Amino acid sequence: MPRARGGFKTRRRRKKILKMAKGYYSARSRLYKIATQAVDKALLHAYRDRKRKKREFRSLWIIRINAAVRALDMSYSQFMNKMKNMNIELNRKALADLAYNDPQAFNNLVEMVKKGNAQ
Repeated sequence: MPRARGGFKTRRRRKKILKMAKGYYSARSRLYKIATQAVDKALLHAYRDRKRKKREFRSLWIIRINAAVRALDMSYSQFMNKMKNMNIELNRKALADLAYNDPQAFNNLVEMVKKGNAQ
């Protein structure tokens, strides 16, 4: 029996991996075996970091809200607690955006929460 060589499907599979490894350094972009390892690891990191990205953004929003609220003599935890008690349902993303892009409106919101009168 003659030796089975890599045919169409094998070539297609390898080309797909090498295409994904395009732009990698040295053998990682040229040799199939090493490229496979590099691509597998890259895909693992990509999957993990899609989850991590959400955590990092939430953390950024909390930091921005905290900085803006502390400038108005209040702590983040007190502010969020009073917001919850007053049934003001703004999420952290919206609050951080408000604090960053429209400080005056955020100041008005904080003053309203300090006084404790919901409208």
